[in-house]
Amino acid sequence: MDPPQLLFYVNGQKVVENNVDPEMMLLPYLRKNLRLTGTKYGCGGGGCGACTVMISRYNPSTKSIRHHPVNACLTPICSLYGTAVTTVEGIGNTRTRLHPVQERIAKCHSTQCGFCTPGMVMSMYALLRNHPEPSLDQLTDALGGNLCRCTGYRPIIDACKTFCRASGCCESKENGVCCLDQGINGSAEFQEGDETSPELFSEKEFQPLDPTQELIFPPELMRIAEKQPPKTRVFYSNRMTWISPVTLEELVEAKFKYPGAPIVMGYTSVGPEVKFKGVFHPIIISPDRIEELSIINQTGDGLTLGAGLSLDQVKDILTDVVQKLPEETTQTYRALLKHLRTLAGSQIRNMASLGGHIVSRHLDSDLNPLLAVGNCTLNLLSKDGKRQIPLSEQFLRKCPDSDLKPQEVLVSVNIPCSRKWEFVSAFRQAQRQQNALAIVNSGMRVLFREGGGVIKELSILYGGVGPTTIGAKNSCQKLIGRPWNEEMLDTACRLVLDEVTLAGSAPGGKVEFKRTLIISFLFKFYLEVLQGLKREDPGHYPSLTNNYESALEDLHSKHHWRTLTHQNVDSMQLPQDPIGRPIMHLSGIKHATGEAIYCDDMPAVDRELFLTFVTSSRAHAKIVSIDLSEALSLPGVVDIITADHLQDATTFGTETLLATDKVHCVGQLVCAVIADSETRAKQAAKHVKVVYRDLEPLILTIEEAIQHKSFFESERKLECGNVDEAFKIADQILEGEIHIGGQEHFYMETQSMLVVPKGEDGEIDIYVSTQFPKHIQDIVAATLKLSVNKVMCHVRRVGGAFGGKVGKTSIMAAITAFAASKHGRAVRCTLERGEDMLITGGRHPYLGKYKVGFMRDGRIVALDVEHYCNGGSSLDESLWVIEMGLLKMDNAYKFPNLRCRGWACRTNLPSHTALRGFGFPQAGLVTEACVTEVAIRCGLSPEQVRTINMYKQIDNTHYKQEFSAKTLFECWRECMAKCSYSERKTAVGKFNAENSWKKRGMAVIPLKFPVGVGSVAMGQAAALVHIYLDGSALVSHGGIEMGQGVHTKMIQVVSRELKMPMSSVHLRGTSTETVPNTNASGGSVVADLNGLAVKDACQTLLKRLEPIISKNPQGTWKDWAQTAFDQSVSLSAVGYFRGYESNINWEKGEGHPFEYFVYGAACSEVEIDCLTGDHKNIRTDIVMDVGHSINPALDIGQVEGAFIQGMGLYTIEELSYSPQGILYSRGPNQYKIPAICDIPTEMHISFLPPSEHSNTLYSSKGLGESGVFLGCSVFFAIHDAVRAARQERGISGPWKLTSPLTPEKIRMACEDKFTKMIPRDEPGSYVPWNIPV
Repeated sequence: MDPPQLLFYVNGQKVVENNVDPEMMLLPYLRKNLRLTGTKYGCGGGGCGACTVMISRYNPSTKSIRHHPVNACLTPICSLYGTAVTTVEGIGNTRTRLHPVQERIAKCHSTQCGFCTPGMVMSMYALLRNHPEPSLDQLTDALGGNLCRCTGYRPIIDACKTFCRASGCCESKENGVCCLDQGINGSAEFQEGDETSPELFSEKEFQPLDPTQELIFPPELMRIAEKQPPKTRVFYSNRMTWISPVTLEELVEAKFKYPGAPIVMGYTSVGPEVKFKGVFHPIIISPDRIEELSIINQTGDGLTLGAGLSLDQVKDILTDVVQKLPEETTQTYRALLKHLRTLAGSQIRNMASLGGHIVSRHLDSDLNPLLAVGNCTLNLLSKDGKRQIPLSEQFLRKCPDSDLKPQEVLVSVNIPCSRKWEFVSAFRQAQRQQNALAIVNSGMRVLFREGGGVIKELSILYGGVGPTTIGAKNSCQKLIGRPWNEEMLDTACRLVLDEVTLAGSAPGGKVEFKRTLIISFLFKFYLEVLQGLKREDPGHYPSLTNNYESALEDLHSKHHWRTLTHQNVDSMQLPQDPIGRPIMHLSGIKHATGEAIYCDDMPAVDRELFLTFVTSSRAHAKIVSIDLSEALSLPGVVDIITADHLQDATTFGTETLLATDKVHCVGQLVCAVIADSETRAKQAAKHVKVVYRDLEPLILTIEEAIQHKSFFESERKLECGNVDEAFKIADQILEGEIHIGGQEHFYMETQSMLVVPKGEDGEIDIYVSTQFPKHIQDIVAATLKLSVNKVMCHVRRVGGAFGGKVGKTSIMAAITAFAASKHGRAVRCTLERGEDMLITGGRHPYLGKYKVGFMRDGRIVALDVEHYCNGGSSLDESLWVIEMGLLKMDNAYKFPNLRCRGWACRTNLPSHTALRGFGFPQAGLVTEACVTEVAIRCGLSPEQVRTINMYKQIDNTHYKQEFSAKTLFECWRECMAKCSYSERKTAVGKFNAENSWKKRGMAVIPLKFPVGVGSVAMGQAAALVHIYLDGSALVSHGGIEMGQGVHTKMIQVVSRELKMPMSSVHLRGTSTETVPNTNASGGSVVADLNGLAVKDACQTLLKRLEPIISKNPQGTWKDWAQTAFDQSVSLSAVGYFRGYESNINWEKGEGHPFEYFVYGAACSEVEIDCLTGDHKNIRTDIVMDVGHSINPALDIGQVEGAFIQGMGLYTIEELSYSPQGILYSRGPNQYKIPAICDIPTEMHISFLPPSEHSNTLYSSKGLGESGVFLGCSVFFAIHDAVRAARQERGISGPWKLTSPLTPEKIRMACEDKFTKMIPRDEPGSYVPWNIPV
């Protein structure tokens, strides 16, 4: 029998596959088979949105087409029969026409590295196909499943907002009141901010959205759906069979025949298990368009929903139902809707089915606890007939007598209407408000006896606190017959805590937080029901007092808006001079169309091989043996490279390429498997058998390193004044410490490289996503024993780096190059997200200890600080991070007597490395924590103490570098004024006095960020400029484009210097072939240094061509170039900049390490929920001194993006390690970077007018890193809010500050009767699931 054809369309083109592999996902099929590389691999688990495409399906019974976004990485191609797939390439490109979404995303400066952009474009496009004029709620909902690490999201929202219907209303009916009716904080404020900086882009230029221009749904697919007799399709390979029944009878027959096979609709549950947990299903049953699975049946008793409906369809159905039915009948529906709005992202909700969600029974399912308390029933079908079972706690625990039988199919779900005197509520708390699995969730229902507040039925279920959803059945039983009062609540809390127990070593950790949430949710339910009873019978039940009402309101959330104030171009500047103008990113359009080529988008080379790494599973062990035999015997495996193959090239500097006899961290590279495909290499890697013997000591934390004196090199120290004497005159002395957790780079493009041997003279080309081509060139040459001139490294662009594509990238490139050289074939290596996070390390965890002496007025007279960073298992850049931390630790403050010492700790973790800010975000936080504690001790506001200790005029730093702080103080004053600090601080106090369970906090943080790379040699840069005879120019330089727009700025420089239109200047990328001996791109100076080299090359050319130009001043560049050629005058010039003066003498503790300082200040206001630990950033104001901005659009993007990345560092980004040193957080499911829901509701950014001229590039300043630290304004605003809560509860004394301030830390700091009620485990009585490193 011939296998059935798989037929679907991609971008209007018919695709027919005769021998389809059921294990093939849509993402690799698009990228490798169809060469549509615009759709990106970001995480492989549906968590980042980079692979978003749109799928369209025709329904013959309703004659309608449904368009919806999906994650291509989780979509099996076998599920696509009869569908039309649209990718970013299908909606527009530079060769034909751009789609308005693509145009606006690019022109609104919504791209930086551009790697996430195609996914953003497709999420927005799918929304517009369904809603051509979306509301702001629909917009933020559509983008909720897409992550971006560069932009901070605000410009993306601005671009997409141009499609929204303009009403002037924020559409956020807070407390049931429209903003247009609110007056003071209403429409005037919103409309003013909503005029999105007209200078950055002009909406008038945008082409309108024209629905008639979209791709039509293929008529052939309509005919097939209408006319072809339905028949089960079976696709199979050697390993797996995919069965797609198209009628209910066939589905039941297939399930009877293969009872162990899972039924999948969206593959969102089975897919990640297959990919990340190694689960294998030889047979999968995937029903296709079976009408009975999509029924919607509404009766007086309730709603019956087909098990095949997607969660997004369920959301739409329930939204419709709650608007039509009386409120008392829709309690369960409203509770379900509340969770559906935050569950996953739009893509997953459109793929996942209701039935799949229920049957998967994940321990943290948001819907199952609600469906269970709502008395829902499941309609089952098998060959034995129909059956109905309750969706009960027993079903969720998979008790055999309450479960589906293996041959049964879930057809539909009955969700009853609620009754009078019945109340249903939903609760959840996650690390991030949306698109994050719940830490704890709950469904609760109570039914009262008619007319009285006496409990008749009570049902409470929790998710996230056990291996399955857990009920408090016994507790509920004991509470029946009790009146709904505080006494009942107190009893209920104690009963539930006794019944729903968590061991101290429970998986997932956060045990005390989870215990607290269990009863905090119960308290919220108690209040919600009281409020409901008051509505039902106002005379009988009292109103909640105002301060209790706050426990029920959602955190402050209006729609986003921002204002931008940037510098205007001098009126005398020529109109064609682009410097200082908001020029769009050079690759912006290509980012939005998917035409921008990243390393892994490069076409496969003939006979290309794929390399994957085998990494250590132990943190400190001896390698007893490595058995490669089984792996080498597998089909397609070409070789396995070990340290033995490298011989004497196993190390480079302080770094080891492949482990020899010992491993020093989990994730250390042990060997590399080379095979003829990525799949085969990864399968073979699992068959490499390594035997270890654990070694002592195992050092993971900073405290353990201090205890074992495990440091890299000796301490670094800086001192000024006489610290010991100053302590004697201080009014008070305070000691404290703060621990700052690490941070993952989470660049959207994972580590990626392609190495191509040239076949003669040992020449080799390396195409790689790196910040440091020269380092790769050096390490590859050393490994292959070649001279450096035979190794060429090429970088077109990098999909985000943030410091993470230097050291480890070079090691992996060397091993990949060794494999390519050995076999004479091209070798490609691209890490999966989990591998990347495991291997590469991130920002250094940090411990700061301080002893501070101060006067009663807040003046700090003595400060003694110790800094420790967790360097990991090898040196990498840890010593430099500690040095930079010590040099920058003063931030904005003059400490007359200061001693600061630092140590880089050697531990058994992957080496930590550079990450945006390079030590300053940690060191600065230690200082600010110290200043904040001084303010509290003095009874002053932190802002007063900051002001009194701030540098004011010309002064010296603690390492004796002179600078002027005039601009620093100007930024501070301006920020305090712009944010209306005094008025808002008063308003915050008033809010806190009126609300017990919600608190607000405010903080203003100053910034003095020194810019420099520590030595002259590390600041040198070179460039090459060619002018061609047609008058066009080609420029090359040593900087890497990684999203910051350096190539755009370089073209602006050439345009100004040569007075040539930007359109005549081209830049191809960075290569060691054109510009040798380049320094690493980082440290905020890439545009600065390379721009001065480009400027030098242009000036050399102009000087050379000056006689020709002066003879023909009205000529064009084409004329001048031809004349120069005819006169044998060279049209090519090398530019060079030797680097800024930079030095530091650590023996003397003095020097001039920095060229200049970036100044700024940020004010943030937050609101916290004291019962759950949730927080919302209400507003942030940022004032920055940027010198003379070369490109305000790019510079604002850098400030915003850095701020959001810093906000993530200090609030939600939390790395989890096991006590054995294994990293748990290896992808977006476990590690949460900020999403659209996290950005400030209001954001106001202003640049000071141009400051004094300097010897930098056009007096500009580098802004790549400084903004990260301003994210701690959110940290200290949360601290302020928590302090208000603690003061109200009578808790005096400081609480130990740690970063990040996650929901767990916030909730547990807001101590109350619930935190006191929970059981606590004695330290040492259990092994914790995770440890802070």
